[in-house]
Order: sequence, then structure tokens, then C-alpha cells
Amino acid sequence: MPKGYIIGHITVTDPEAYKEYVAKDTVFMAASGGRFIVRGGQSETPEGATQNRHVVIEFDSFEAARAAYYDPDYQAIADIRRRTAESTMILVEGT
Repeated sequence: MPKGYIIGHITVTDPEAYKEYVAKDTVFMAASGGRFIVRGGQSETPEGATQNRHVVIEFDSFEAARAAYYDPDYQAIADIRRRTAESTMILVEGT
């Protein structure tokens, strides 16, 4: 079965308050079966416009990634991100 991914492109606008999101997101995603395979770190954008932070969370399936993202508990956590960063979140099925 193909893996599923949550991909986030994020520019943090309030770094101190964003720390709460990272702490809660880390615990929630792990409990939901997510594995962070990219989280911040060095990046380069040779073409196009993007945010300055990138996150990729792997799940056992697209359905599992989708369930985690739309979970009401995660959406409450995501509200912290929405207040403290500009972001684009993408759900993707792997090969």
C-alpha cells in the first residue's frame, strides 16, 4: 500500500508562540502514526516561490495522513500554527 504524507511549507511569524505548536504537533503526529522525515533544516528553492520552513510527515497510508490532518484534536493544534505562521499544507499519496 502506498504511504501517505502531510507536507507543510511554513514561514513562522511569531517564533516564541510557534514553539507551542511544535511541541503539541510532535506528540499528536507520533500518536497518530506519523514519522517526521523532514522538519526544518537547510533548504533551497531553485525555482518558484515558497515558504522558508518545510516539514514532511510520513504515514502508513494516505487515509492515515488524511485522518490525522482532519482530526478535531489536530485542528485545535493547527489553530496555533495558523496564528503564528503562514503556511501551506498538502496531503499526498506516495508511490
